[in-house]
Amino acid sequence: MKDKRIVLIGVNHKTAPVELREQLAATDNDEILRRLIELPSVNEAFFLSTCNRVEIITTTENEPEITIKEIKDFLAHYNQVDLNEFKKSIYVYLDTEAVKHLFLVASSLDSMVIGEPQILGQIKDAYRRSTKQRAVGPILNRLLHKAFSVAKRVRTETNLSRYAVSVSYAAVELAKKIFGDLHGKHILLIGAGEMAELAAHHLLGNGVRDIVVANRTLERAIELSKEFNGKPISLTEISDYLAWTDIVISSTGAPHFIIYYDDIKKVMRQRKNRPIFFIDIAVPRDIDPKLNQLDNVYLYDIDDLQGIVEANKHIREKEAKKAKRIVEEEAIKFKWWLETLEAVPIIVLLKQKLEKIRKKELEKTFKHLKHLSDEDKEAIDAMTSAMVKKILHDPVTFLKKREERPKIDLYLDIARKLFNLDEIDRD
Repeated sequence: MKDKRIVLIGVNHKTAPVELREQLAATDNDEILRRLIELPSVNEAFFLSTCNRVEIITTTENEPEITIKEIKDFLAHYNQVDLNEFKKSIYVYLDTEAVKHLFLVASSLDSMVIGEPQILGQIKDAYRRSTKQRAVGPILNRLLHKAFSVAKRVRTETNLSRYAVSVSYAAVELAKKIFGDLHGKHILLIGAGEMAELAAHHLLGNGVRDIVVANRTLERAIELSKEFNGKPISLTEISDYLAWTDIVISSTGAPHFIIYYDDIKKVMRQRKNRPIFFIDIAVPRDIDPKLNQLDNVYLYDIDDLQGIVEANKHIREKEAKKAKRIVEEEAIKFKWWLETLEAVPIIVLLKQKLEKIRKKELEKTFKHLKHLSDEDKEAIDAMTSAMVKKILHDPVTFLKKREERPKIDLYLDIARKLFNLDEIDRD
């Protein structure tokens, strides 16, 4: 059996600008998988395409350089892009380094925002497509499932995902602390600032039910509300919705406050003091800071959120170190599993040889002991089969689990010579 190599090729937000990533991103993932698996040196294939990365993982029995060239040429031809335009942006990882990179990606340690949960779902979706196209086999199946379990270990054994490192994500984490469960809560989005829009996306992803979009121009409010499946209103209608809203995100370019202390004091009576959470991401501020004097009113501005982000970055760095240790450990374990695959053909040949000897000797013995009943023959057959299994147990365990992995090739070679297995292999 030839050695199987793992090859990972990709570009991401660190190596390539968005214009290039867009050119290499998938328009038809299924077609790309079908085409990849048809490449001469590719045995198995996995394709991941997100806004921040495009990555291909394959297994091959050829020299990796051949597979790398085939995939680069394929990407250039399929996307109608000159290879010279993106070859400097491409990174390549082989074998254990490829495994480690995938584990880092799945655990969100290679993301633009470390700890964000979306990437794992994107990998799972890509894996489902690969299995549907029958592009993955035993090695990539095992590798992808292991990536999912590594991501789970990182999530449960570290606090990596619990500390926000973006303003919009910090806003969501604060909302969770105030309300506990965000399912069924209502959002009022005022203005169309990028950070406010991103915060709204995060909130909707955490179970928030309804969103109303208010903007200076109604056209932009209509456009944005379609994205959130929400309701557009004008800025003059804001006061009509404050009694209904649980979370207000404001990011306008107004030169003065658009929400005042007295307005909210009246609203809180209507709300019967139900909590309301204000996120003011505007500069200058949209919301009167005196609101914090009211019971059950929680107001955070851009400086509050940025302070949380900065404090969390230091904690995240410590948690990221723990997470990377987990990734290293799991990558080594996967390397050991791959090496047991090298031992499998030797183990099979060894079992076949001993079984062949056992049956031949039984046949000779039974010819001389013709008085034996069928029951006696069955008992002797079972006894000799058990003996062979017990004799095999120690050498098979040694070959599968030997800790001194750098010497595995030497041990396999010795096993072949000791039992003359090359002769069987040729047969």
